[in-house]
Amino acid sequence: MIDFQPSEEQELVQETVRQFAENEIRPVARECDENGKLPGDVLAQAHELGLVANALPEAHGGGGERSAVLGALIAEELAWGDLAIALGILSPALAALPIAQYGTEAQRAAELPRWLGGTPVPGSLALVEPHFGADPFRPETTATRADDGDGFVLDGRKCMVPWQDGDGPVLVFATEGETPQGFLVPRDAEGLEATPSDYMGIRALPTADLVLDRVRVPEGARLGGAAGSDLGETIARGRVALAALGVGVARAAFEIARDYAREREAFGVKIAQKQAIAFKLADMAIEIDGCRLLTWEAAWRLDRGAEALREATLAISQVRKVALEVADGAVQVLGGHGYIREYLPEQQLRNARGLSAFECLALV
Repeated sequence: MIDFQPSEEQELVQETVRQFAENEIRPVARECDENGKLPGDVLAQAHELGLVANALPEAHGGGGERSAVLGALIAEELAWGDLAIALGILSPALAALPIAQYGTEAQRAAELPRWLGGTPVPGSLALVEPHFGADPFRPETTATRADDGDGFVLDGRKCMVPWQDGDGPVLVFATEGETPQGFLVPRDAEGLEATPSDYMGIRALPTADLVLDRVRVPEGARLGGAAGSDLGETIARGRVALAALGVGVARAAFEIARDYAREREAFGVKIAQKQAIAFKLADMAIEIDGCRLLTWEAAWRLDRGAEALREATLAISQVRKVALEVADGAVQVLGGHGYIREYLPEQQLRNARGLSAFECLALV
């Protein structure tokens, strides 16, 4: 039986993150978007909350409490504050969680402590490729054995790669033979070139396009060693995370539109009393709740070790549509104000537009 009632502990975490998003993230969201820069003090405060560290294994200093459902609750609240800042806060999970799940003991011991220290360290995952028809399950980036048999050589291109300043490795998925595998690549590896990218939305989050030109990595860089890793589950977890983030964006846009409609008067009445506005707001709320349930179902299956790629794909597919429609609807409800950069709906509309292209910018 599916039970979507969060535990008392999960509700406490959710409320803590909600207050953090309201008090720390939302007030700086516009400034960060305009400046194209993440707020370092907010990232440091979020790191102190242990939102990623609590999901890492106890054996390596983490909390040992990984839960996709809790991750979805956290992601929604953070994105309610701002999508770009939420992605910056959750970026350590992009590398840390796959290493914790699939890494060898040597990889865990070498890499996980960097995300459990006193200062925030970003993580990065390179999956999406910049060409038409790119299939995340079949990367065209290749990993071949080095001529001397010692390690691998990576060649290819990646885009939409989170690229904050820091010394964490980038997890690159490449096809080895006929199987996609992950490789931990140092950011300063010879042959790795990162070019900053500039998008319509998530402007505060630094991102890059990567070129891998005969980037050589040692045998121990292959995630999971000889056992390898499961790209399918990684994508499923990424889609659940993005779906939860999209629900947060949609909820934020809806709430601003709802509150504005309750205050704005036209022809002597609040516009929320106008049938067209009232029905639009009701439709927004219904669709958001439906998306949240789809997301929770996929997360619930992940927590039980069940196959969840189908459910995760359904969730993100619906969220991509609904978040864009709700954000656009919020701009319409605000009328001329919705088009002014001073108000958040236009920013949420730009962020929601990107959900249709994003893949694995966050993990649960």
